[in-house]
Amino acid sequence: MLRVSDRLDRIKPSPSSMAGQRARELRAAGRDIVGLTSGEPDFDTPDHIKEAASRALVEGKTKYTDVAGTPQLREAVVEKFRRDNDLDYKSSEIIVGTGGKQVIFNALLATVQSGDEVIVPTPYWVSYPDIVLLADGTPVFVPCAAENGFKLRPEDLERAITPRTRWLVMNAPNNPSGAAYSWDEMRALTDVLMRHPHVWIMTDDIYEHILYDKRAFFTPAQVEPGLKERTLTINGVSKSYAMTGWRIGYGAGPAELIKPMVKLQSQSTSNPSSVAQAGALEALCGPQEFIAERTAEFQGRRDAIVPRLNAIPGLTCHLPDGAFYLFPSCERLLGMKTPSGKCLESSDDFVLYLLDTEGLAVLQGTAYGVPPYFRISFATSMRILDEGCTRLARACAALSP
Repeated sequence: MLRVSDRLDRIKPSPSSMAGQRARELRAAGRDIVGLTSGEPDFDTPDHIKEAASRALVEGKTKYTDVAGTPQLREAVVEKFRRDNDLDYKSSEIIVGTGGKQVIFNALLATVQSGDEVIVPTPYWVSYPDIVLLADGTPVFVPCAAENGFKLRPEDLERAITPRTRWLVMNAPNNPSGAAYSWDEMRALTDVLMRHPHVWIMTDDIYEHILYDKRAFFTPAQVEPGLKERTLTINGVSKSYAMTGWRIGYGAGPAELIKPMVKLQSQSTSNPSSVAQAGALEALCGPQEFIAERTAEFQGRRDAIVPRLNAIPGLTCHLPDGAFYLFPSCERLLGMKTPSGKCLESSDDFVLYLLDTEGLAVLQGTAYGVPPYFRISFATSMRILDEGCTRLARACAALSP
C-alpha cells in the first residue's frame, strides 16, 4: 500500500483549480453552468507572441536552455524592470520559472525552515499559505479589512513582525480583492520594513498592468531602494499578456537569493519550456499598447457589474482598484434558509447553493482566508456576466429568514 508523505497533510488542493475542474465536469455531464471562477483573461494571446513561438519551433529552438532561463529572456526581464519600475538588476539576479507560482515555491523552499514565520495579509491568493506550510514554515495571517480597502495597514504589519519573521508576502493588485497601493501607502509599509532588517519582502506583482481609474503602479523596492537587497520582485506574462497556459513567470532579487533558487529548480523542473520562453521574450520586447486596451475593457465590466451586485439585497461589493475579480460579502445572507430548508452557515454553503440551484460557479471566501466573502472573476464576456448576475439575484431572492 502506498504511503503518502505527511507533508501533504499540511496542504489542500488549490480551490481555484478544483472549482474550474468541477465546472468543466458539470458541463460535460450536461449541466448549464455559468462559470465565474477563472483566474485568467478571456482574451487570446496576441498574434505577434504566438508567431514568435512558432518561429522558435521552425528554427529548432526546442532544446534545453539555462536552468534560470535563456540569456535573452533574462536580459529582457532586466530591461522590463528598468523600463516599468525604475529597478536595475543584473542578469545573474533574474530567475525564470514555470509560472510565477514556481518562483514563489523556489524562494520559500530555499529559505524557510521550521520555526520561521511568513506574514501573509488576508485576503490572500490561495497558494501562499500552503507553500509556506510545505516549506515547514508558519503562515502568520494579518487581516486587511474591507473598510480599509482590503489593504495592509502599517500598524498591523508592525504588530505582526516577530524575531522569527522570515518573509512578508505582498500581492497588489490583489487576488481576490483587487486592492492596490498608492506611493504614500506603500511608503508607509516600507518605512516599517526598514526598521526590521531581518524581514525579507516577496512581492507578487502579476497584476501590475491591470489597474483602473488611471492609477499608477508601485512596487516596494521601487518606493524604498534600501529594501532592494532583501526583496524578491515577482512577475510574469500570464495575466497582462493572456499567456496563462504558457507557464512563464520570473523573479528579480539579490544573487545570494537567486542562486539557491536556481539550484532548487535544477533538481525539480530544470528550465522552463524553450518555446514558451521565446513567446515571453516577444511579449516583453514587442508591442505593449494592447495591454491598456484590454485593461479598459476589464474596467468597463467592473463598472457595469459592481452596481448590479450592490443592488442585490444581502450582498455588498467593494470597488476593486485592479486585477479582474470582485469580492462581495454574503455575510448578511448567512443564517438564512434555502428553498430546500438548508441553513446557510458559511460562504462555502452559499457557493454550493449557487452551483446546485442555479448552475453558477464562484469561489468561496474561505479559500482566501476571509470566510464571509466569495470571489467572482469578470475575465469573461458581458453576456456571461449578465447571466451570472441574473442567476445570483434569483438565488438570493429565493432565500428566507
